[in-house]
Amino acid sequence: MKQRDQWASRTGFILAAAGSAIGLGNIWRFPYVVYGNGGGAFLIPYFFALLTAGIPILLLEFGIGRKGGGSAPYSLSRLSRKFEWLGWWQALICFVITTYYVAIVAWAVSYFFYSFNLNWGTDTEGFLFGSYLGVPEGVVTDSGWNFGGIQWHILLPLVAVWAGVYYVLSKGVQRGIERVSKIFMPILLVIMVLFVIRAVTLPGAAVGLDHLFTPDFGKILPGFLGGTNPEWYTVWMAAYGQIFFSLSIAFAIMITYSSYIDKQQDVNNSGFIMAFSNSGFEFLAAIGVFAAIGFMATTTGVDVSEVAKAGLGLAFVVFPQIINAFPILNGTFGALFFLSLVIAGFTSLISIIEVLIAAIRDKFNLSRQASVNWVVGVCALVSLAYTTGAGVVLLDIVDHYINNFGIVIAGLFEVILIGWFTRLATIREENNLVSDFRIGRWWDVMIKVVTPLILIYMSYRNFEQWLNTPYEGYPLHAQLTFGWIMVALTIVLAFVLAYAFRWKEPNKQGGR
Repeated sequence: MKQRDQWASRTGFILAAAGSAIGLGNIWRFPYVVYGNGGGAFLIPYFFALLTAGIPILLLEFGIGRKGGGSAPYSLSRLSRKFEWLGWWQALICFVITTYYVAIVAWAVSYFFYSFNLNWGTDTEGFLFGSYLGVPEGVVTDSGWNFGGIQWHILLPLVAVWAGVYYVLSKGVQRGIERVSKIFMPILLVIMVLFVIRAVTLPGAAVGLDHLFTPDFGKILPGFLGGTNPEWYTVWMAAYGQIFFSLSIAFAIMITYSSYIDKQQDVNNSGFIMAFSNSGFEFLAAIGVFAAIGFMATTTGVDVSEVAKAGLGLAFVVFPQIINAFPILNGTFGALFFLSLVIAGFTSLISIIEVLIAAIRDKFNLSRQASVNWVVGVCALVSLAYTTGAGVVLLDIVDHYINNFGIVIAGLFEVILIGWFTRLATIREENNLVSDFRIGRWWDVMIKVVTPLILIYMSYRNFEQWLNTPYEGYPLHAQLTFGWIMVALTIVLAFVLAYAFRWKEPNKQGGR
């Protein structure tokens, strides 16, 4: 195998990995998950999930990438030739995510500039879905789609984001990804600290924080232990779902990033540092978000539950309303909030695309520049679908299915295949040899037993929910086309790429 790029330092690797993990979901998803699942009591299942699934899988993927020394398909094929398809499936999941994630980053870029003059006005929901996204009436019905045409004010920031992505990835691992991570991650932390300081000093901030962190242990305990929630287990599933969502595990990013580390570089310490850094940022963001929501609730005289939302509604509807109500410097702090979204989204985006670039480069023996050209070109072309009026609905469907039926099931196959059909202890021991502290056999139990059982149950619940309640009431043809068929295509194409094409270099045959 030809000489690969490497991280210039351990710090660079940790910051790049943290940049991948700390994304949009840390800011707009985690606070709401905590709030809706027992407040402060949610921290118990959250840290349990982090220690039993998040960190074990993170260390597993660090070990696979370090041992394999290549992209996800190549590194998995070195464990067994029969596993290459899994690496391609995870890479194709990254392809799907890339095409819509870039659109959300582009929206954040637009809102960064809108912040200075509060261009969204007083009806922030009407502005988002009407003036900005241009969602047409009857966007998706039983009879078909109304895409509504290209929204040029979305296309322009999208092109700007793609230009930035192309520039960074063309520079390579050290001069591109690592350098950007070393600059952007400290800036992101400073911005978030400034935002939190401002948020917690607003009138009513304590109201929001009380709602966020007041523990409701009844929600997380079964009835025989005094629980009051008959579906208490869903809170624990939410904790595991958040860990998978926020740590960038089970879709090849950490396998790819760890393939660029020096063979003698510490693995276990790096994994724990990166995981707890990610969690720390999530809690910091949660404090800022719910302090601001408490201020909004107090200002408008409504309950926090009526203000609190997750996802796009929080970022692009509720927060512009909160920013409007800020007593002073509202435009400045609005710009800071959306700049944090841009930075968090951008560093995550480059990590997702790097998975594809590494896979294509290894399989077809292309230069880095050629791989970047192909991957960015194809992804950019497909992402144009999300600049249409129907883009937000298309994004909602694709995101739901690729996360719940793509990442979760791919993660399940990963822990079962590697845990039960490879010499798992060898990966643990090789990690231990270069690390400051050793991981014991508990790690094997987590990978082989605990995590697979949890992922099987999560998959079962996801299927059950889909059968009982069609997602958001979307028509069947929309869910089939951009849901099930999309997921199925990623699996089929994974097998095609694994078995219809041979590695271009003779020593890249896997199976070692």
